[in-house]
Amino acid sequence: MKILTFDELRKFKDSLPDGAMHRIADELGIDVETVRNYFGATNFRTGSCVGIHWEPGPDGGIVCIDDTTVYDRACAILREEEEEGRGG
Repeated sequence: MKILTFDELRKFKDSLPDGAMHRIADELGIDVETVRNYFGATNFRTGSCVGIHWEPGPDGGIVCIDDTTVYDRACAILREEEEEGRGG
């Protein structure tokens, strides 16, 4: 489980490179709207919300991530970007 504020989650999402939402969805075999919902969007007509829930509070509230699969994949993408940036 990972716990952070909603603002921290959005900042993390905003740090992802272009196309990361689609890449995560493709790699995990889920709908891209589900990935977007994971990071705070609310399109539940075509996507769902899995492994994450919000509680009201400061800084946008508290986000509890029970299933870190999407978050972990996003972290891996950021690491790849950093390595490429270092020539690696």
